[in-house]
Amino acid sequence: MQAIDALLSRRSARTLTDPAPDAGALELMFSAAARAPDHGRLRPWRFVVVRGAARERFGALLADQLRRSHPQTPPESLERERLKAFRAPLIIVVAAHCEAGVKIPVIEQTLAAAAAAHALMLAAFALGFNAMWKTGAAAYDAVVKQALGLAAEDAIVGFLYLGTESGERAAMARSEWRDRVRELPAGS
Repeated sequence: MQAIDALLSRRSARTLTDPAPDAGALELMFSAAARAPDHGRLRPWRFVVVRGAARERFGALLADQLRRSHPQTPPESLERERLKAFRAPLIIVVAAHCEAGVKIPVIEQTLAAAAAAHALMLAAFALGFNAMWKTGAAAYDAVVKQALGLAAEDAIVGFLYLGTESGERAAMARSEWRDRVRELPAGS
């Protein structure tokens, strides 16, 4: 697939199933992610791979975060939260490990991790897989970060759910961009 084709046709999946990207595909995807723009060459991105039985643990983390933040949540809602870990056969948690004491602003380091996440998704799409990028309250929770082996000050930029798209494909997002672009006129 040509890069422009991936850029113009990628869309988030609705339903993902096996097979997930294998070791070779993951190596290519992480190699693509490592090529993301990175002001200062700080390489702030961190990746946590969640698959197989680890999805059960991840689901428990999601449900526990909801229970801790909303103690009155009914059991069926907690179960729905837990089942989010099974949206796809593979989840990659993308985080930004930012260095506050360097001249590169933290926001730029976080954006570099987000660019790495996007590159990873594009690589997955080019390899015949698809993905969904999700966050939610769990992405901002210190307990969840710690359980994933991240530091409390790390920023989770996304939970990338990856696999093979199945079922009805999501409609292509409206790609109109003209109403969001303007040109700065010359002069004063």
